[in-house]
Amino acid sequence: MRFPLARRSSDASILRTIPDTRRHRGVRCAPRPPAYPGWVNSDRYGSDVLAPGWRTRGTKTSRTIPAELDLVVEVVGDGWCGAVTRVEAGTVELEDGKGRRRAFPLGGGFLLEGEPVILERPRQAPRGRTRTASGSFAAADDRARVALPSRILVEGKHDAELVEKVWGADLRAEGVAVELLAGLDHLDELLAAEPPGPGRRYGVLVDHLVPGSKESRIAEGILRGPHGAHLRIVGHPYVDVWQCVKPQAVGIRAWPVVPRGQDWKTGICRGLGWPAESAEDIGRAWQRILARVTTFRDLEPAVLGRVEELIDFVTVGES
Repeated sequence: MRFPLARRSSDASILRTIPDTRRHRGVRCAPRPPAYPGWVNSDRYGSDVLAPGWRTRGTKTSRTIPAELDLVVEVVGDGWCGAVTRVEAGTVELEDGKGRRRAFPLGGGFLLEGEPVILERPRQAPRGRTRTASGSFAAADDRARVALPSRILVEGKHDAELVEKVWGADLRAEGVAVELLAGLDHLDELLAAEPPGPGRRYGVLVDHLVPGSKESRIAEGILRGPHGAHLRIVGHPYVDVWQCVKPQAVGIRAWPVVPRGQDWKTGICRGLGWPAESAEDIGRAWQRILARVTTFRDLEPAVLGRVEELIDFVTVGES
């Protein structure tokens, strides 16, 4: 007399021994479980069919895992076995041992080592702290603050654009505005109209501030006045802010020497072989220079320290 159960068990054993030749990068998919696991060693009367949970008894729950690169999974009902090569737009791409690739929707319907899993998009790793163009650490919250009463004043448009290019992120994080002064000669007028005080400090960046110059005499006179305690005037030794950019950053060995009596910016453009016939030509030349500035390393140390000094001065006591 033959027993069907034994034959079924034998069939299951045969299924377990069928070799699975599907591979990917030396990793083999797990063999499938017996086709009829409930028929082997079952007890027809040993359990209460009305006990709580009888509907889900024996059902495997799927766990959710990230679809990391090189994770080897099998597609239920399809038989495709492969390693994760890409995850995008709600799909996961699997590559089999022959280098063939197919895309499947993220979610359920996958097996990992014979166990059901739900694939989800991997979470992005937390980014490390980034640095601004000035070299300082970027604020965690990059939203600009409300402008402080204190401010930084610069002599011209090109000065303001250079400060914005390198220190703009820092100034927005601190809430410091940069304003055009249109020449150191006009500083007295501004101080009379909007005098500085304990809660309103002014930092002034001046071109060509060297001992004995016209600029240095004006600055010394203002600092001796009634507003000197809440005012900081600093400068660089160069004729114009253009020279604050290192020649190497612009792709030249040195800035041309401009003879006395000739407009400096016009002379620079002609010395470099650039158009210099109109104000538009001069403006395009500056934009060409400014475009080569990406970090503080492209600027001369003589201006770096002065701008940092002004930022510290106008933000003292602010939080």
